[in-house]
Amino acid sequence: MKIYIIWLIGVIAWNFGVPGASPIEDVSVAILLSLLSMGLKKYL
Repeated sequence: MKIYIIWLIGVIAWNFGVPGASPIEDVSVAILLSLLSMGLKKYL
């Protein structure tokens, strides 16, 4: 659950921090956040 909350905060921060982002940027950030969450699973 901790990893999901971290991922959710990242998505919310991205959407509010960069509201004019193009769809490809949104997909790129979603992929990066997904990779980050997979990396966090190893440590938490």
